[in-house]
Amino acid sequence: MGKRRATIVQTGDPMLFRVELEIPVSSKTIFDFIAIPSNHSVMDGSKMVKGTLSGPDRLFLGAKFGMKMKQGIPYLIKNEVVEFEEGRSIAWRHLLHNVWRYELQPINEGKALVVESWDGRNARAQWWLRFRSFDKWVPIAMAKTLVQLEEVLLKKS
Repeated sequence: MGKRRATIVQTGDPMLFRVELEIPVSSKTIFDFIAIPSNHSVMDGSKMVKGTLSGPDRLFLGAKFGMKMKQGIPYLIKNEVVEFEEGRSIAWRHLLHNVWRYELQPINEGKALVVESWDGRNARAQWWLRFRSFDKWVPIAMAKTLVQLEEVLLKKS
């Protein structure tokens, strides 16, 4: 059996990417893991997130948190949680205002559909995002993130 793959969902919008994966772990467990910023580098499929710089131990609506990043060169990024529904959805954005969102849809007590999206429709400097060819690598990195998230959670259980 080969490695699992998340599904890249075609949105028809070059500034909106979605991926999804059914993960055999409770939606509460998945949400609790994602809501802890220090876990983001562990689940990151892009390999760009290097660690937590600042912020709370667990996210909440309005929480601000900084992350250590690296894409070629190291840099820091500040995020703000803009959506938060306990156990169901969490989203944050940074200076450019593109939004990273995780939505959890329970299938049963021990399985959930996890949908990750990147929404740049209201982002600042969309020209720069298009120039960076986000549509070529972001959906792939997101799909890898969901697979990595599943692997980490299954090892913990």
